Amino acid sequence: MAVTTANAIGARESLADVIYRIDPDEVPVLSSLKKGTRSNTLFDWQVQELAAADATNAHAEGATISSFNDNLTTRLQNQMQIAFKAFKVSDTIDAVDTAGRERESAYQSLLSGITLRRDIEKILTSDQAKSTSGNRKCATLSSWITNTSLGASATANGSFDGDGVDLPVTDATTDSGGDGIADDYGTPRALSVDLLETVMQAAFEDGGNPSLMVMSPIQKRKFSSATITNNDTINNQVNMTAPKAATAVSAVSVFLSDFGQLEAVVDRFMPNERVYLLDPEFAEYVTLPGRDFVKQDLAKEGDSTRGFVLSEFSMQVSAPKAHGAIYALTNS
Repeated sequence: MAVTTANAIGARESLADVIYRIDPDEVPVLSSLKKGTRSNTLFDWQVQELAAADATNAHAEGATISSFNDNLTTRLQNQMQIAFKAFKVSDTIDAVDTAGRERESAYQSLLSGITLRRDIEKILTSDQAKSTSGNRKCATLSSWITNTSLGASATANGSFDGDGVDLPVTDATTDSGGDGIADDYGTPRALSVDLLETVMQAAFEDGGNPSLMVMSPIQKRKFSSATITNNDTINNQVNMTAPKAATAVSAVSVFLSDFGQLEAVVDRFMPNERVYLLDPEFAEYVTLPGRDFVKQDLAKEGDSTRGFVLSEFSMQVSAPKAHGAIYALTNS
């Protein structure tokens, strides 16, 4: 009888010494923001706005000055939020020969850090106002950006003024339609060039220059479709090069608006029903010193190793009016 792989005993298994991970770990918003530290869980900054330009500023010779313009600053505040991911592995798995990693505890620590980054990206792009009740929560993008576009019949929050305390709508949680869009954001509508230009204009008039357009994969497809079918947004370049196979282009990565250039960035963790137009010059990701994705070991518990990766973080939106947001976008 011939010896084959079917009847032979002793053939070693073939296990690749690589671990393939499909889960995405890109965090465009977190990566694009400026980075800084603050020395307390509460931190403040000031915003200065000049008086509106006056086309009637004309006075008589020798006029007596009786009124004065006070250019006062506005004081804003945010607070730190604690987020962590913990892991626990047996000492046995650390001792055995494992494929794709040298020590399981070190590998689990790495994965905890990657997962924590994903969590923070999700937090920064979702609806969250500053909250001191229970666990501290920081104010994120939607509670700062004042140049917003809501759907028809939206229930706008009358007290929303971009101070991190409120959200742009009264109720950002109830979704009776089951379409992933909170009722108070208004009637869903498709992303369009006109919506982008309107919000870009509002931010520009307030002194901002958004250069980053962050959107979910669904909205990226809608954006490419909306701009490609709009003849005014497409420029064709003809280059004299050697003949080569033709390439069909169905995506747009840069949008040249009337008020500046926007880089379209896909964010897998963005809510599907919105698009952010950000000016990275006026937004910062901040942490407490020594508390930015720091690994901590927990006390020994039996025959296992425990630990966690932690970040105490927040964000400072230095000029809320420099950014824009479009809500209530169809996501199907």
